[in-house]
Amino acid sequence: MKQNSIITGRITLLRNWMKAKGLAAFIIPSTDPHAGEYTPEHWSCRQWISGFTGSAGTVVVTTDQAGLWTDSRYFLQAAEQLEGTGICLFKDRLPGTPSIPDWLGTCLPSASTVGIDGWVNAIGEAESLRQALSGYGIRLTAAGDPFATLWTDRPPIPENPVFSMTPEYAGESCPDKLQRIRTYLTTRQTDGVLLSALDEIAWTLNLRGSDIHCNPLFVSYLLICTDCATLYINKVKLPAGTEDALHRQGIAVKEYTDIVPDLQHYEAPSLLLPPSSNLALYEAVQSSGTRIDRDTSPVLLMKAIKNPTEIAGFHTAMRKDGVALVRFLKWIKEAVKSGKETELTIDRKLYELRSAQVGFKGISFDTIAGYQAHGAIVHYEATAATASRLQPEGLLLLDSGAQYLDGTTDITRTIVLGPVSDEQKTDYTLVLKGMIALSRAVFPHGTCGTQLDVLARQFLWGEGLHYGHGTGHGVGHFLCVHEGPHQLRTNYMPALLLPGMTLTNEPGIYKEGRYGIRIENTMLIVPDRTTEFGDFYRFEPLTLCPIDLAAIVPERLTTDEKDWLNRYHQQVYETLCPLLDTEEREWLKQETRKI
Repeated sequence: MKQNSIITGRITLLRNWMKAKGLAAFIIPSTDPHAGEYTPEHWSCRQWISGFTGSAGTVVVTTDQAGLWTDSRYFLQAAEQLEGTGICLFKDRLPGTPSIPDWLGTCLPSASTVGIDGWVNAIGEAESLRQALSGYGIRLTAAGDPFATLWTDRPPIPENPVFSMTPEYAGESCPDKLQRIRTYLTTRQTDGVLLSALDEIAWTLNLRGSDIHCNPLFVSYLLICTDCATLYINKVKLPAGTEDALHRQGIAVKEYTDIVPDLQHYEAPSLLLPPSSNLALYEAVQSSGTRIDRDTSPVLLMKAIKNPTEIAGFHTAMRKDGVALVRFLKWIKEAVKSGKETELTIDRKLYELRSAQVGFKGISFDTIAGYQAHGAIVHYEATAATASRLQPEGLLLLDSGAQYLDGTTDITRTIVLGPVSDEQKTDYTLVLKGMIALSRAVFPHGTCGTQLDVLARQFLWGEGLHYGHGTGHGVGHFLCVHEGPHQLRTNYMPALLLPGMTLTNEPGIYKEGRYGIRIENTMLIVPDRTTEFGDFYRFEPLTLCPIDLAAIVPERLTTDEKDWLNRYHQQVYETLCPLLDTEEREWLKQETRKI
C-alpha cells in the first residue's frame, strides 16, 4: 500500500503537539463552533488531518494509532480516501464496531488524558465522552485548538457580507420573531437564550449570508434576553446601514470574539443554552455563576413550521426547479448517446439550467451524480479523477438541490439512460412503492417520524433488502437543506410531525459495485381532516419533476399506487406546462403519461 505522506506528516505534527500537552489521544470531530453540518474551511480540521472529505465523521489520534468513525453513507468513500494514511476505518453503528470511548479504553492505560477542542464539541457530546471515558479511568480535557499552530496555511474565518430577507420572502418581521422567543422565555421563567446554530440566527434576524458552502448563513452568535438582544459578528460583514437597522429593532452589535468575555460577566439569573452550544461557551457561562438552563432552542420548532409566505415561496421555488429539471432530463437522454458526457459535465449542465431561474442563489448541497456502480456510494461526489463517462445504458442516480430566495429544494431521481436489467427494474419498483406508500400516508396528531419510516422500507424488507440512511429530513426556507427537529428514521426521533413542516421522502437501495437507486420528493405536511379521534394530517408533494417510468415493473404496482403516480404526474404536467416551450411540453406530456 502506498503511503499518503501528506496525511501521515500531519498526524506526526499532531502527535508532537499532544506529547507537549501530556495527551494520550486527541479527538477531532467534523463540526465547528456552531454545530453545523457544513463548516467553513477554517474549521475543516478533521478533513485536514485525515484527507476524508465526507460531511460526517470523527478522527481519533493516539500516540501510535488513528481511527475514523463514520456512518454507512460514507463507508466506500472513506475506505478509498483513508488508504495509505494509517487511519483505520470504523463503520459506525454496525455490530462489532466499538464506540470511540470503548476503543480508547482498550488502547490507553488508565489515568491517561484525552484532549478535545472545546470550541468544536457540543456540551452534551463532551459530557457523554467524559462520562464514558471515566469508566476506564481516562480523563477528558479541553486542551485547546492544535490546528491554530499546526495548520500553517489555515483559511481565515470568512468575512462575506450579510444581506436582508425582505418581508415578501420572510413573511414575519424580526421584531415579531423576537417577541415570540421572549414569550417562550417568560413562560419557562428563563432570562435569556444564546443561539449558536447559524440557521436559527439567520431565521430570527431575517438575514442571510454566504459563509457556509451551499448554505446562506453567516458566522455569528445571537444572545436574546427578555429586554435586549446582541448579535456577535465580525462587523466587517455588515453592509452600510445594516448595524443601524439592527439597532432600530433593538439588537446591539458586538464583535464575534466578544462572546466569551460577555458570557463570563453575564449578570441575569439564568440562561438557556441549546444542545448545539459548544463546551467553551458553556464553561464561560459557568464561570459567571449564572444558572444554565439546558434545553432545545425555541427557534428550532418555530423555524421548522413554515408560515404562509414561506410555504408560497416553496411552491414558487419548486416550479422554478421543476422547469430546470425538465429541461435537464429532456437533454440528458439524448446527450449521453454521444458518449462525451460524464458525471461532472452533467452536474455543470444542471447548474447552468438552474442558474437561469430568477432568484437562484446557488446549490443547496454538492450534487450526487452516480452512474451505475457510483450510484451505490450514497454520498458520492465525482472528481476529475473518478468521474465516469455516461453511456446510453444503465442507471444514473442524481441527487441535487438549489437555493432560491423563495425556498430550498432537494430532489433525487434515478434516471434510465438505456437498457437496464430485470434486477434493476425490480429494485427500482420496490423503492418507488415505498416512496408512494409514505407519500400517501394519513396520520393522527402525535405521530413522529419513526412511526412512519417503515412505510418506505416495507417492500424492500420483504425482499431482504435494506438501506442504512434515514428516509427523510426537514428542509429550510432558503436555509439549510437538512433541518430538524423532525426526521424519518428507524432510530427513535421524538419530534412530532406538524402542519407547515417540510419533509423529504427518499428511500433507496444500494448494491456495492453495481448500482444505486433512490427516488426523492420534498413534501409539505398539511391538515387532512378532524374526526372524533382528533386531527389527522397528510403529505402534499412540493417537488415537481417526472419520475422515470422506464424502469417500473407495472404489474408490481397496485391500482392505488398507479393512481397516486398518475395524479402526481398530472400535477407536474399541469403546473409546469405553462412555463415550458412547445417541444418541452410535448416531452413532458410523454414522460407523465398514465400507466
